Amino acid sequence: MDLWAIEQELLQSGVASLCGVDEAGRGPLAGPVCAAAVILPHGIEIKGLNDSKKLTEKKREELFSIIIDNATSYGIAFASVAEIEEHNILGATYIAMNRAIAQLSQKPELALIDGNQTKGIEHNCRSIVEGDAKCASIAAASILAKVTRDRLMLEYAETFPHYGFAKHKGYGTKEHYSSLLEYGPCEIHRFSFLKKFYAEGTAWTKSLSVALESKLPQNT
Repeated sequence: MDLWAIEQELLQSGVASLCGVDEAGRGPLAGPVCAAAVILPHGIEIKGLNDSKKLTEKKREELFSIIIDNATSYGIAFASVAEIEEHNILGATYIAMNRAIAQLSQKPELALIDGNQTKGIEHNCRSIVEGDAKCASIAAASILAKVTRDRLMLEYAETFPHYGFAKHKGYGTKEHYSSLLEYGPCEIHRFSFLKKFYAEGTAWTKSLSVALESKLPQNT
C-alpha cells in the first residue's frame, strides 16, 4: 500500500498542510496514554515505516530516531492516569492528542486522526480508520507515541518492580493480574479498568476485588 496516497489526494484537493496523529496505551491497566502528532516532508521515503503494532521493538526504536531527525515538526504528549479516571480513556486520549498537536511548531491546516472518532479534537481534522497502516504521517505518529510510552513504562518498572511493567507495559497479562492479586494496585494503575475486570463476578475476579479493596490508597 502507498502510504502517501491519502495525503497526496488531500494535498492535491487544496489542503495546504497536514499532520498525522495517533496514540499508544488506550488498553493497558496501568500508566498514562500517550499521543503524537507528526508533520513529515511530503513524499519522504522512510524504509520500513508502518503501523507501530506491526513492527518489532528494535525496528520501532530505529524508526523513532529517523522520524525525529527528519520530521518537519512533531509533538508528543501524555494524559495522566488521573485524567483517564476523570475523563474516561477516550476523553483522555483526546486530551493527549490535542496537547501533541499544540506542540507543533507549524500549525497544519488538517490533522489526520487514526480511528473513527474525532469529536474531542480541537483542531480541524479528519478520521482515518486504520490510518496507522494507510498514512505515512499517522504511521510515524504511532511509532513516536508507542516508543515514548514504552520508555516511560520501563522507568515505572524500576519504581514499581513487582508488576512486570518492563515486560507487558501495563497491559492485562496473566503475570500482571497475578501481581495485582499479590500486591494490590499501585498509584499508576487505572482503577476504573480494574473495576471492570473484577466486577465480572467469577471466583477469580472476586478474589481480586478483595485484594483491591484491602489495598486501595486511603484518603487522609
